[in-house]
Amino acid sequence: MILKPALASCTLIATLIATLLSLPAAADASFERCLGELRSEAQTRGIKLETFDALTRTLEPDGSVLGLLDYQPEFRTPIWDYLAGLVDDERIADGHAMTEKWAATLQQIETQYGVDRATIVAVWGVESDFGRNFGKRPLLTSLSTLSCFGRRQSFFRGEFFTTLKIIENGDVDAARLTGSWAGAFGHTQFMPSTFARVAVDFDGDGRRDLVDSIPDALASTANFLAKAGWVSGQPWGHEIKLPGDFDFSLAGRHNKRSIAEWVRLGVRRIDGVPLEASTAPAAVLLPAGEGGPTFLVQRNFDALYSYNTAETYALAIAHLSDRLRGGGAFVRPWPTDDPGLSRAERREVQALLVRLGYAVGEIDGLIGKTSREAIQDVQKANGLEPDGRAGRYMLEVLRRLAGTAAGGDS
Repeated sequence: MILKPALASCTLIATLIATLLSLPAAADASFERCLGELRSEAQTRGIKLETFDALTRTLEPDGSVLGLLDYQPEFRTPIWDYLAGLVDDERIADGHAMTEKWAATLQQIETQYGVDRATIVAVWGVESDFGRNFGKRPLLTSLSTLSCFGRRQSFFRGEFFTTLKIIENGDVDAARLTGSWAGAFGHTQFMPSTFARVAVDFDGDGRRDLVDSIPDALASTANFLAKAGWVSGQPWGHEIKLPGDFDFSLAGRHNKRSIAEWVRLGVRRIDGVPLEASTAPAAVLLPAGEGGPTFLVQRNFDALYSYNTAETYALAIAHLSDRLRGGGAFVRPWPTDDPGLSRAERREVQALLVRLGYAVGEIDGLIGKTSREAIQDVQKANGLEPDGRAGRYMLEVLRRLAGTAAGGDS
């Protein structure tokens, strides 16, 4: 789970980062003073001073996390790029394999919490790629930095103290607590406060461990969704077709009407299957505006939204869960002539950049800063808009250029 951004001054954030990176002595002094304040507060939070001292003795601030406070791909990445990388053939195949491998555990979880296995596995796949990517940032470093610098210090202090408590309770060892810049960790990426509230010991070993216990992680996810209002046996929603005279002012996740009312207004499932004209509340969602796929979303979509408050994120989980049940791609295409790339295609982009002489680091399908800068350089050299985006058109450009380069080397 990643934090939803709020409006903030980019200038202020940049200044803070510069202070931390260019004035280490001043930053260290300020950080030490802040740790002293945190130490005093730790006692009021029920944390032993010996625990605090042992876990903070070698901490140093990490200024790079401040630059991430206002960056979240769910809100900055075109939805066709975002979904193409999260719901691809690889993740679907891996999801089927994990569903089969953990079938007995998932059956027990379904029975106890009422959340279906496809949804649980979809969250797992999107959040950590089935345990392959927990995030590499030590939680105590990130959260202590965010507790002392930047905005929302009060929030992050709460997460920092909760992390100390998780370690003190023996649920997860400090060395195993690495995760996102904001503090999310484990197979299904809980924030520490979420862990404290809903994590469960499903394997019965006396510890709530989202890092080294897959049963604990999957059951904790189901418990989260159940507490968020998940309705067992109800779909998250459907792709729909709107009538030609539809009033688009009625759209929006908060503009709920009964499904029977939507049917009366001419809303239909795009696959031709009749909508059940029930009293269940639902809303029309247009994630790419009037020109893209349209959805009728129900209560379970809201539960997914609460996991990471972004509609694009909830749609990714919902769509992947449908694919794991045997469903197909969305019927209506996204409104773009330059579709997003799967992870395999993104790895190809990186490999082609390397062939052209760019050092982009690990070829992992994650288009980060180095890869984007390399793409921008190629775009500038070829008279293209230097937006750094790895889309279908850019992949074709790189294929042509790398082919030309290979031919010139022969």
